[in-house]
Amino acid sequence: QVQLVESGGGSVQAGGSLRLSCVVSGNPSCLYTNSWYRQAPGKGREFVSAIDSIDASYADSVKGRFIISRNNARNNVHLQMNSLKVEDTATYYCKLSCVNGGGAQFWGQGTQVTVSS
Repeated sequence: QVQLVESGGGSVQAGGSLRLSCVVSGNPSCLYTNSWYRQAPGKGREFVSAIDSIDASYADSVKGRFIISRNNARNNVHLQMNSLKVEDTATYYCKLSCVNGGGAQFWGQGTQVTVSS
């Protein structure tokens, strides 16, 4: 059974930094990408960043401020968030997406990030 557990959320002032982590346990039995999404109160879940064996991608709203990384075993994924803004306040979710074998997707439970002015 695949499980994703996020950590590292918290409260920070605007301009500060946080580092989110996502630990993947279990064997997805597929090739997969890791990504981060976020959901602010009253809004839909939105893409933040993704990483695969070739490249990393970012939403325009976080480009240049956030950095995604993962270890070689692909079971630890991090999101370094710098120059945080009030509008970055949201619950951040880690996601694993299989690119073969049926395209299964797995989500973590989320970690709260609150940025104050």
